[in-house]
Amino acid sequence: MAVRILNTAQVTMLLPMEECVDVMSRVLAALARGDAIQPLRTILRLPHERGVFGVMPAQVDDPDAFGVKVITVFPGNEGSRFDSHQGAVLLFEPEHGTLAAIMDASAMTAIRTAAVSAVATRLLARDDAGDLAILGSGVQARTHLEAMRVVRKIRRVRVWSRHQTHQRAFAAWAGQRFGCEVETPASGRDAVAGADIICTVTSSRTPVLAGDWVAAGAHINAVGASLRDTRELDTDAVVRARLYVDRRESALNEAGDFLIPLAEGAITDAHILGEVGELLLGRAVGRQGPSDVTLFKSLGLAVEDVAAAHLVWDEAERRNVGTVVELGGLRESEP
Repeated sequence: MAVRILNTAQVTMLLPMEECVDVMSRVLAALARGDAIQPLRTILRLPHERGVFGVMPAQVDDPDAFGVKVITVFPGNEGSRFDSHQGAVLLFEPEHGTLAAIMDASAMTAIRTAAVSAVATRLLARDDAGDLAILGSGVQARTHLEAMRVVRKIRRVRVWSRHQTHQRAFAAWAGQRFGCEVETPASGRDAVAGADIICTVTSSRTPVLAGDWVAAGAHINAVGASLRDTRELDTDAVVRARLYVDRRESALNEAGDFLIPLAEGAITDAHILGEVGELLLGRAVGRQGPSDVTLFKSLGLAVEDVAAAHLVWDEAERRNVGTVVELGGLRESEP
């Protein structure tokens, strides 16, 4: 069978952020309706704390597609020439179960993660929000700046990183890419002071955002921590916020930003007010007033990868982009 292989540049070209935001809205609503299958991912912790290996399968009804993302997460790659998230998305065609495409997971993860944050921001941030603070300066910082610009008119951008050279590199990139000025404060506290949109996109295992730093009315996208024993927000930041997730089951099993305050007795399971898909369907209540602090805890879901991969594959087929190889899947004709 013919299998289309797509590299980082091709996935990036075929998955524009604005279109990906719309696709993520549709697939998260479908998940909330029950029109998708989303098991918990399998995480293999590698020896010597090098990183983790994850296997993430899913199926969606519309478009009719299923697949799996296999990915490694090596936080130690931050600042090196290697991405912290590497792997592949395998997309299958639904009629015969044959492999249709293999595509780079780094670009897919970077774009669809930020697109989901944009969906949450569109639903939860104040309409006039436009003072953006980003904690972290890597790949996700770049895609989150692009994604926030899709859903809000951004008037100010601040970025903080533990590495000043990374801050400066991000500021230079953003100026070239979007023509915007990026401030580079000396501390995370200074970066978020007065901000009404905050994105935490670090590889830190311990909090980089404290609750008493967060201004009334802010919306937070907590993205970087994806394991039950890691977090980017301190307990106070979670306690004072109206909390929403991409999926309850995932948050209850995997989200350290939620599970650590829960273990401390600071919150209960009821602190999760809804999923993004439930907000889209009107089944959950979002922001109640301009002074509310809202929090979206992102973990990343395989249904997001499958929906994004289908869009990429469909465009690649239409434009004849990528490398097509034969990998089997057909039996030889019987005599």
